[in-house]
Amino acid sequence: MAKPIIRTRPDGTKYPITPKKGGGAKVFVAGVAIVAAVGGGTATGLGGAASVGSGAAEALPGNLAGDVADSLPGRSLKARKAEAEKSAKRGRKKETFSRFKLKQLKEAMEREGDCLLNSTGRVREYLARHRCTSLHRNLFAVGDGHGNAAVLSIARVGFPKKSDAEGCEKVEEVQGSGDIKPLGAALLGLDGVKFSGHHFQSRVDGRAMVVAETETVAGKVDPGTLDALADVSVWFPKL
Repeated sequence: MAKPIIRTRPDGTKYPITPKKGGGAKVFVAGVAIVAAVGGGTATGLGGAASVGSGAAEALPGNLAGDVADSLPGRSLKARKAEAEKSAKRGRKKETFSRFKLKQLKEAMEREGDCLLNSTGRVREYLARHRCTSLHRNLFAVGDGHGNAAVLSIARVGFPKKSDAEGCEKVEEVQGSGDIKPLGAALLGLDGVKFSGHHFQSRVDGRAMVVAETETVAGKVDPGTLDALADVSVWFPKL
């Protein structure tokens, strides 16, 4: 996470600038963790960060098949994003990713996690004062079939009241406010991956806060596509 920018007033006193996050995922919950990895990943390690490892090509062999079809040929990123959001709202993961000329390569999930254990900073302080009722986390690896791949984290935190979810989002979206730890990318066989917080989106869904974050893990994925992936992924229903 980027540190707040410090400015100096004319009288010499200093104050922080706390912009909204431009990307980065976060999530929390209390309970017993139930984790499953899908797609051949190695189920080792929970929590922590996600980042690009040198073994990404080996961990994602299905990303070299060149078999990804473009479901929206000739369409702009704006149009792709609009169609992907519609697909995400219907819970159609495969279709959602195909809108960006990507396919799902692997997936890991956690049904229940511990909110305080999986949060940091002021986000953790908020959760200590406002009880969360559930924490569901998902992690996806998606690629274009030509070696370029990204990791996508989605976290859904449930609360007793909608106002609690709204309050948490206000804290979560501020740069430098802390975080909800994404599932460890080692669950997908991707070691050393770290989310920068540059490709982040959040929203309140009833009594839950949903946070999505993306990061490149192999080759090159356009920053605009990473942003769009995070923007539409918060619209997935509970996965």
